[in-house]
Amino acid sequence: MVDFGTIVTAMITPFNTDGSVNYDVAGKLAAHLVNNGTDTIVVCGTTGESPTLTWDEEYQLFVEVLQAVGSKAKVIAGCGSNSTKEAIAATEKAAKIGVHGCLQVVPYYNKPPQAGLYQHFGAIAKACPDLPILLYNIPGRTGQNLNPETVVQLAQIDNIVGIKEASGNLDQASEIRRLTPEEFQIYAGDDSLTLPLLAVGAKGVVSVASHLVGNQLKQMIESFNMGKIHLATEIHLQLFPLFKALFLTTNPIPIKQALKLQGWEVGSVRPPLFEADAEICQKLEAVMNKLSLI
Repeated sequence: MVDFGTIVTAMITPFNTDGSVNYDVAGKLAAHLVNNGTDTIVVCGTTGESPTLTWDEEYQLFVEVLQAVGSKAKVIAGCGSNSTKEAIAATEKAAKIGVHGCLQVVPYYNKPPQAGLYQHFGAIAKACPDLPILLYNIPGRTGQNLNPETVVQLAQIDNIVGIKEASGNLDQASEIRRLTPEEFQIYAGDDSLTLPLLAVGAKGVVSVASHLVGNQLKQMIESFNMGKIHLATEIHLQLFPLFKALFLTTNPIPIKQALKLQGWEVGSVRPPLFEADAEICQKLEAVMNKLSLI
């Protein structure tokens, strides 16, 4: 079974001043992440502004990031859609490019029932049997929760290997862990819940903060796994203000601003997202200064 490691970074998509994708910076940022704690990169997820990327831009990003990281890390392609047919087509194409896995979000807006969700993910898995699939549950964005009972059913499909659990519900994560095989991988979908979710059986985190503190997050998880709970808690509490600052407004607005503060030319966000206001920028800068990130 594929091992995506403990730190999976949901990478931002850099843009040029004219709004086009900056593939050069994308490659440089991917290489930087891998050298600073990241085991696997998710390309074109929520943080990568997938709703406003074209399919052609996404495929090119997959290619660029694969080339940039080489054999040093794995690449997961965000191929989800609220159309099963479209998700299958995107996943088949990504698989041919050579990605190591795909992230499949719960279909958004059309709010399928649990039986529909099972059929949706099952159809994608059947169409691409050799590509590992990470489910992505984020009801705050999709309008529908992927219930633990459905996850348990899906975990029986060979190439559905884990879930990014971003419901914010520890009971739900506990229930998934209780009812799924040990090899089924659970990843926190919120940086601030990484440590609590480790305690109920998660493997790691699909992270936004790892753009800035990947090594510290890795140290936190390694400390927890070695039984150094006090140290893990210390790191969590030190980073907690950053976790919250990165969600002062809609992700990825704050993380892009944070990267710009570090000197990265990542550009703006695409409409209908909008730049952070002065107050948010000041709060973010203060937190980063305190952590010596700028």
